Amino acid sequence: MKIRTTLASSALALGLALQAQAADVPEGVTLAADQSYTFWLLDAIKSMDPQINTDVEGSDVLRNIFEGLYNEDGNGDLVPGVALDHEVSEDGKTYTFNLRKDAKWSNGEPVTAADFVYSWRRLANPATASEYAWYMELMQVENAPEVIAGDKSPEELGVRAVDDHTLEVKITTPLPYFPQMLVHASTFPVLQSVVEEHGDDWTDAGTLVGNGAYTLTAHQLGERVVMEKNDTYWDADNVVMETLTALTINDVNQGLTRYLAGELDRVDIPAGQYPRLKKEYPEQAVSTPYNCSYIYMLNVGEKGPEALRDVRVRQALAYAIDRDIIVDRILQGGQKASYNWTHWAIADFERPELEWADEMDQSQRLEKAKALMAEAGYGSDNPLDLTLQYNTSEDHKKIAIAASQMLKLIGVNITLDNYEWKVHTDRMQNQDFDMARYAWCGDYNEASTYLDLMTSYSGHNNGEFFNDAYDKVMKDSKTAENPQPLYQDAERILAEEMPIIPIYHYANVDMIAEDIKGLPQNNVNNNWYGKDLYRVAE
Repeated sequence: MKIRTTLASSALALGLALQAQAADVPEGVTLAADQSYTFWLLDAIKSMDPQINTDVEGSDVLRNIFEGLYNEDGNGDLVPGVALDHEVSEDGKTYTFNLRKDAKWSNGEPVTAADFVYSWRRLANPATASEYAWYMELMQVENAPEVIAGDKSPEELGVRAVDDHTLEVKITTPLPYFPQMLVHASTFPVLQSVVEEHGDDWTDAGTLVGNGAYTLTAHQLGERVVMEKNDTYWDADNVVMETLTALTINDVNQGLTRYLAGELDRVDIPAGQYPRLKKEYPEQAVSTPYNCSYIYMLNVGEKGPEALRDVRVRQALAYAIDRDIIVDRILQGGQKASYNWTHWAIADFERPELEWADEMDQSQRLEKAKALMAEAGYGSDNPLDLTLQYNTSEDHKKIAIAASQMLKLIGVNITLDNYEWKVHTDRMQNQDFDMARYAWCGDYNEASTYLDLMTSYSGHNNGEFFNDAYDKVMKDSKTAENPQPLYQDAERILAEEMPIIPIYHYANVDMIAEDIKGLPQNNVNNNWYGKDLYRVAE
């Protein structure tokens, strides 16, 4: 992506300024009278607070009720949000963002640079207790590590309002992908007066004040989220879709049934059903690469099982799982078996050669796994008992059952634990698990979005894998002219230490109503915006 790798401010300004900003309806297309879009959520959204949310599904909502400095188009390229463009200093360490003057909050107040300053300080402030505070550190924002650690005040974070419409950000290391990181919801502005007046209740429907193309009009936790077009949005005249509704349906098969009944405009296709649905509904069934990787995270910390602190056991667990069965027989939706962490479609990334992935077939991996378990003192006569935790989903259940059967072959007895999403994530954050289903969807299209997560300073390293060599590789990558070889080194360390069990790389496997237009099909992040959507007349 051109914008991701250039620091030339003039080229960036020109490239952004010429992009379309809302629904691009082709000439001659007749719009439907009903401009509403109803989409499926698997899990309840834990928070509508941009600085608190950690969920992909929550981000889908937040991108519509808030707006950051930049957005993405259907190809994953940056387009203006609140920022029209920016300039970069010659050393690549100072970014100056020029903000649009017509951006407003849904209560009519202007959006200013000070709103971003407040929100970024809030994200880094230990008092906020955000799991995404570390994102400020990943962005290399000046003084972020010290602020997050409580050693410096939030006011010392390297961000300031030059004036109402000029935001300056200082970073410690040039990052060519820095602008790409700004589409993440944790960097979105929130309105200080509303947060301070209403406390934890500021995100309630009817109270929440956002600056996005939609306002939050209803939120029944675990049931539905309703968003209506925001007339104060700077580009409201070009927003066609009037209403966005998200329905939470924990059962993927029920979700498909309700889609086929016309209650939903988009739903994930349940495991194994893509081939059939593609034949029956060729224009509606879609599979595209999606920037997420599915793993089993291992608790290697002090609260985890002693057996998982043995690298031989961790390797054996990974070797024994047959990924081809999972992707070819269970999922069948274009997913790819994975033997590493970073998604194969990430820009510029190439997986290194790994012995267990490239020099062994599955029968050899299984024999190696049995040998490793025997070395560690386990086998059929002395089995290892572990729990495998997953969040509610028929697909996760199918994969967990298959994995438990595969692991039984090497003397591991698996007990399956199923929890609703909030409980599942709370238990992981408290290291209250042995093995846990986990998936990471990249915050931007660059390998560090995956590899930084496994550092000791990550806010999401729930398995407590702390490795000095790994930390050094990732820190060195920030100043490397070409970080790709270091990313490969990081993947080699993960393959050797095996703190996670890679299972598969995602594809976005959806049923999408034929009359819904504007959803991205060439954006590996799958970041979508209701303002880009429209419904055509049948």
